[in-house]
Amino acid sequence: MQVIDSMDRPLRALRISVTDRCNFRCPYCMPRDRFGEHHNYLDRSQILSFEEIERLARIFVGLGVEKVRLTGGEPLLRHELPVLVARLRSIVGLKEVTLTTNGTLLESLAQPLRDAGLDRLTVSLDSLDVDRFSALSDATLGLERVLAGLDAASKAGFGPIKLNCVLQRGVNEADILPLAEFARDQGHTLRFIEFMDVGTGNDWKLERVVPASEVLQKLAARWSLESFHRDCLNCVAQHYRYLDGKGEVGLIASVTEPFCQGCDRARLSAEGKLYTCLFASEGLDLRSFLRAGNSDSDLQAVVQNRWRKREDRYSELRTEMTAPQPRVEMFHIGG
Repeated sequence: MQVIDSMDRPLRALRISVTDRCNFRCPYCMPRDRFGEHHNYLDRSQILSFEEIERLARIFVGLGVEKVRLTGGEPLLRHELPVLVARLRSIVGLKEVTLTTNGTLLESLAQPLRDAGLDRLTVSLDSLDVDRFSALSDATLGLERVLAGLDAASKAGFGPIKLNCVLQRGVNEADILPLAEFARDQGHTLRFIEFMDVGTGNDWKLERVVPASEVLQKLAARWSLESFHRDCLNCVAQHYRYLDGKGEVGLIASVTEPFCQGCDRARLSAEGKLYTCLFASEGLDLRSFLRAGNSDSDLQAVVQNRWRKREDRYSELRTEMTAPQPRVEMFHIGG
């Protein structure tokens, strides 16, 4: 069955947050002044078990989902995560299981994740400058941990690994070319992402956005590029390949060129709430419905009904909004 929303958008992808905990305090996601050492994380009993995640994933696959991405918080903080990957990989009809991480725990977990069947890996990397990386992550875990994790992931057979860089005006623009050079040399695929007003605490302002068009100009001034279309449905990135054959780079212009019309993603928070937009303010509590003993068919009907009513297009309406809107924090539902 393929469920369609009110704007004819199918449900094809599901992002599952496995924890709200993170060992970074990135200012654009989980700033320390709001989420410090005394922040109250979800109790273990509030978080979906692996069995519950697998059951919900099967229901979503029955509604058309083909790809599941595991997120957080930092997903590698979830104990025995490779076990969940293996469970998800057994679901008939699910074509791909991927994961987004900050990379600090990859050195020991890359091989177990690969052995469990994880298909692809995305690592967040906003700077190659040690001091700037430290400021952007606001953590004691250094850049060397991430680079060691990338090496381990490559040796485990992940490749090309995607690197995500969120650019902010006046913060890490100087990293555009060094990151591109690093990705080219290491065989990774770099994606530059425009700074978004996700959550409520990252002090987002339009003037802090580095437009994808500006990034492309800088890259094109250094290397010869050509645009191309990937064979994927509703790709969010604009893809360019280097004419010297050294890989490709992606640009995600989520602010300057919104792609709401092609959004086919649902998001499941660690406590089991369904969100149909990254900028949503409220989620549908599937955990309570799940734990109340309802059948799979009942659960499927609830999800199907919610998606059919979906009309989210926040990024397209952003410029029309004159007041801050309440939104779920990014570390609850991933990026």
